[in-house]
Amino acid sequence: MTGSTGAGNSRVLIRVGDVEIDITGSQKEVDAEMMNIREGEEWSTAIAKVRSARETAISAAIEAAKKSGMPERGSAFRSLIENSTLTKKPDQVLAAIQYLREVEGLDDSPPRVLKQLFEDSGLAAPDNLSLYLNRLVERGFISCPPGSSGKNRYAVLTPEGRAHLDRRSGA
Repeated sequence: MTGSTGAGNSRVLIRVGDVEIDITGSQKEVDAEMMNIREGEEWSTAIAKVRSARETAISAAIEAAKKSGMPERGSAFRSLIENSTLTKKPDQVLAAIQYLREVEGLDDSPPRVLKQLFEDSGLAAPDNLSLYLNRLVERGFISCPPGSSGKNRYAVLTPEGRAHLDRRSGA
């Protein structure tokens, strides 16, 4: 998705597979048209393709992990981050929790395990992981299941957290 402004004009260009949305006009016109498009079939199709691509990347990561006994976990996680274009560290931490839970099947992912996943992928680990986790809890993106003593090491994505990742990963 790209956008630009200049001389009072705005433009939004979104390409997902064979779906292309190209809107040009004043900011007010572009906003109005985007609202109409988001309610239509074209937008639903584009979002479905983005979600499908993300699910395919997760499935491929699961398959690679199963076949190799997990030694490729770093490259699989890095591929998920890059294919989903998750550039912000909080989004990457959220994706790491999802990866560890859904791909590797871990219920317990203490900060050292999250940091190791970042190191294995060649991505810089967050400096203060506890702060990121607490902020994700505050925003309602992760929660701790009942019986987990409220520790972030047992965090799971909430529906809001999944929706946030969906929006960040190309939509």
